[in-house]
Amino acid sequence: MAHVWNGIIREYLDRMPFDESDTIVTLGEGGTPLVPAPSISKEVGASVFVKVEGMNPTGSFKDRGMTSAITQVVKDGDHTVVCASTGNTSASAAAYAAHAGLRCVVMIPQGKIAAGKMAQAIVHGAELVQVDGNFDECLDIVRELSQNYPIALVNSVNPYRLQGQKTAAFEIVDQLGDAPDIHMLPVGNAGNISAYWMGFKEALQHGDSTRLPKIWGVQAAGAAPFVAGHPIKDPETVATAIRIGKPASWDLAIAARDESGGWIRAVSDSQILNAQARLAADVGVFVEPASAAPIAGLLAAAALGEVPAGATITCTVTGNGLKDTATALAGREIEPTVIPVDTEAAAKVLGL
Repeated sequence: MAHVWNGIIREYLDRMPFDESDTIVTLGEGGTPLVPAPSISKEVGASVFVKVEGMNPTGSFKDRGMTSAITQVVKDGDHTVVCASTGNTSASAAAYAAHAGLRCVVMIPQGKIAAGKMAQAIVHGAELVQVDGNFDECLDIVRELSQNYPIALVNSVNPYRLQGQKTAAFEIVDQLGDAPDIHMLPVGNAGNISAYWMGFKEALQHGDSTRLPKIWGVQAAGAAPFVAGHPIKDPETVATAIRIGKPASWDLAIAARDESGGWIRAVSDSQILNAQARLAADVGVFVEPASAAPIAGLLAAAALGEVPAGATITCTVTGNGLKDTATALAGREIEPTVIPVDTEAAAKVLGL
């Protein structure tokens, strides 16, 4: 009989900070596919797989952390959650809060959030507050709110978020049979790179894998504080999900980079958009711009001859492309060809 997926907390309960007696708030997150990318593999001379986190319930990896964070909120008896967001966190927090019957407040930077993500937060019933500032300033506000008022913070500074997000590393090990040689992912607020490193280390400790991967993180050039070595005051990039200049998980991300023998680099917006188009056309996976950053980084590393021949490389693509269709369609000719109701006309327009 086929295994029925039960969400990440129940699937990995022995490695999570919960037990059977807890009320687990889940929408069935996790269990996302690891898709081979043959044409990219051929180009870079390695076996490349894409971990498609856009298949989670609200379309991004944030659901892994949110099931854990909201489960703890319910356990603690809190009734209101708050987050700062560039979009995906707000969508996820709103959905899981709705499922748990909690009030959800979201602080978003005015005019800096993709319409699809805004729509998700609205339909799930979140109270949206737009701030005349950037994400980092929004995060400062919600941190102070959670310290001074009875409201639970569910950004990735909440340690339960990382406990949930680490499970993606467990899944990759389960799907491959071992850890990859290299794992790549976008870096914004840096919770995910920290969580993956935690997960790969725990998988090794549990005997599920025989090695640890190098962690290669990729930022957008206009929002690359790790590359600069200091916070960026006014980050700017088409990849809104990683438009963050002062990452909350700075020290953990540096540890993941250095302990793994990896790196964090930057790619341009044009490289990101080209990689987004490449993933959609060659692999069949449509992602939001930030998700394409690791693919852009991989192609750039290959051009420099830095990809080990025959290596197994996994790349986390963090969010579904439907969250930001305006960016994906910008500059494309989308005027359809109209023909009469006639088979010959169809054959002619198709060059048959």
